[in-house]
Amino acid sequence: MEYRTLGRTGEKVSAISLGTEYLIDLPREHVASVIRSAVERGINYFDLFFAQAAFRDNMGAAFEGLRDKVMLAAHLGAIDRDGQYEKTRDLALAEKFFLDFLARYRTERADVLFLHNVDRDADYEEVMRDEGLLGMARRMRREGKARFIGFSGHTVVTSLEAVETGEVDVLMYPVNIAGNAVPGKKDLFRTCAARGVGLVAMKPYAGGKLLQRERNLDLDTWQLGGAAKKVAKPERITPVECISYALSQVGVSTVVPGAKDAGELEGALRYFDAREEERDFAAAVAEFEEYVEGECVYCNHCLPCPSAIDIGRTIRLLEMARGRMTPEIAAAYEAMDAKASDCVQCGACAERCPFGVDAQGKMEEAARIFSKTPE
Repeated sequence: MEYRTLGRTGEKVSAISLGTEYLIDLPREHVASVIRSAVERGINYFDLFFAQAAFRDNMGAAFEGLRDKVMLAAHLGAIDRDGQYEKTRDLALAEKFFLDFLARYRTERADVLFLHNVDRDADYEEVMRDEGLLGMARRMRREGKARFIGFSGHTVVTSLEAVETGEVDVLMYPVNIAGNAVPGKKDLFRTCAARGVGLVAMKPYAGGKLLQRERNLDLDTWQLGGAAKKVAKPERITPVECISYALSQVGVSTVVPGAKDAGELEGALRYFDAREEERDFAAAVAEFEEYVEGECVYCNHCLPCPSAIDIGRTIRLLEMARGRMTPEIAAAYEAMDAKASDCVQCGACAERCPFGVDAQGKMEEAARIFSKTPE
C-alpha cells in the first residue's frame, strides 16, 4: 500500500481507500469480511455516507477492534427516511443522524465530517452560514466529535468556493476519465494543493459506468463533476486505468472506489501490482476526446526520456507549485532522480505526446520555479 498526506490534516491515508455504498443491504458477515480484508491490505480511510440503521450497525460490527487503525468519514446532512437515503438541511435532523453515527460506529468522533453533497449556489449559501451545517460542524469539532471538516460536491464552482473559504480541510469530488475536460477542474485541484486541502477522489468509475460493456453512456453531473452528457466510451476500460488516472491528478490524496465484494476490492488494489502499460490511461482519455489540447494528463506517454526525467510527475508538481510552492512540493521534486534542469530539449517527448503538450517548455518553467526557495 502507498500512503499520502491528507492535506493540512497531516494524516497519512491509503492511496486507495474504500467507498462503502455497495455494501448497503448486504449480510453483516459479508460486510465484515470486505471491511476486514480492506484493512488487512492496508486501507485506512473509509467513506460512510449512508445513514440506514442496519447498514451502520453492520459497519459498526465490522470495525470492532479496528477503530485505532482507520479514519472514518461521516456526512452531515445525509439522513435515512424509511430505509431510503435523503439529503437534509434541517439542523435538528442532521445532528440527530450524526450522533446516531457516533453511537452505531461505537466511536467518540468522526475523523472527517463532510458538509454533504453541496452543488447549487442557493444550497451552498444555506450550508455555509454560521447558523447552517458549517456552524454545526464547527461546534462538533469544538466538542471533540469531529476532527476535521470536509466538503463534498460535484460542481467546480461551489467546491472551489468552499476550498477558498479556508473553512474546510478536505474536499471530496468526482475524479474520473470521463470528466477529464470539465472546465475549471484543474484550477480546483491546484487550489486544493496550494491551500493544503486534502482531495478525496470519488466516482473513479463514474458510478460504475466506465466499467460497463455498453459503449454509449448517459453520464450525470454527480458522476462527472460537470454537466450531464452522453458519451461514447472506449470499448474496454479497466479498474486499474481508472484508479491510475485518479491518483495521477494534482492534489489527490486518496481515491475511494466502491466494492461490493472481495473480488471488486482486489480489482482496485491490483493497481499496485500492475505493469506500467496496464496503468496507461492515455488511450482511454484520447478516445473519449475528453481533454484540452496542450494540457497534460500526466500519462507519461512522452517517455522514455533520454535524461530519465519523469515528465508527467514533474509537470504535476509544477502545476501544484504554480499555486503556492510549499516545502512538501519542493521536497517531492528534490527527491526525483532526474530534474527538469536535466532536460536536453531533444523534442522526443513532444513527438510522442498524444495531447500536444509543450513538455519542453514546461521543463524550462519547472527548472526555473524549483530553483527558487519555497515559502
